[in-house]
Amino acid sequence: MDAKISSPDDPDGADPTDGESTKVARRSRVSGIDRALQVIDYLYETGSPLGVYAIAKAVKAPLSTIYVIVDDLVEKNMLTRNADGALWLGPRLYHYGLAYARSLDFMSVATHEMHDLCREVGETVQVCGRDGDHMLVLAMADGPSHFQVASRVGTRVPLNWTASGRLLVGHLATDERIELFRRCARSSPTGRAEVDPAALSEAAVKAFGDRLSIQAGESDYAVACIASPICDRDGQCVATISIVLPEQKAFSDENHYTAHVRASAERIEKVMGWRNH
Repeated sequence: MDAKISSPDDPDGADPTDGESTKVARRSRVSGIDRALQVIDYLYETGSPLGVYAIAKAVKAPLSTIYVIVDDLVEKNMLTRNADGALWLGPRLYHYGLAYARSLDFMSVATHEMHDLCREVGETVQVCGRDGDHMLVLAMADGPSHFQVASRVGTRVPLNWTASGRLLVGHLATDERIELFRRCARSSPTGRAEVDPAALSEAAVKAFGDRLSIQAGESDYAVACIASPICDRDGQCVATISIVLPEQKAFSDENHYTAHVRASAERIEKVMGWRNH
């Protein structure tokens, strides 16, 4: 009996006994996977639920194709469909993410240190990484106070808005830093974030050299962030650890917080074998 292979772009399938049909089927299957990833990636990039039409328009795919893919992804819990029909990332992706995070020694070490630092300073602590032109919150430990931090795990903000964002590109060559900031720098909600590429590049390399970056009120009113880089054995900043606290509090005892956050970053590097002293 001949087996049939179907895909969103080839619903009737192809006969795998025929060499040419097999090649077509393989191309179709890859196309289907690519389309599914485009849908998931676009939802991730936008950060909010969207309708099928908006997704199809954004990824430049036929609406009928996206309907087939979306229905399949919803059925497999890769996506969820809200009451109004809008689509969002599904629980299966979350479970994959948890399994992946458990496999990463770095995140295990960094998360452990993050909770230790949170207890030491009594403030919210975050571990952040770079996601293209954005800073991404990878992990977070809430402090005991009632101070609310807007950014949560998964939050992505332009690199020029944050202390961590500058550190994450501090190891890059000057031309690369300037070009990056020229492309991605955006005005912040408070209007206080620097947007000049040359100034941002200079601030990034200085902060990286000092192993310390401080920003206050640039992305959120009355909120400060004190961050230190976590560098691999090649000296590249792979992530940051930062203390997020009220702006007034940060500058009332700045040395206390800066010493703690630097020490935490160094401990992570030592445990990972990236620092010998």
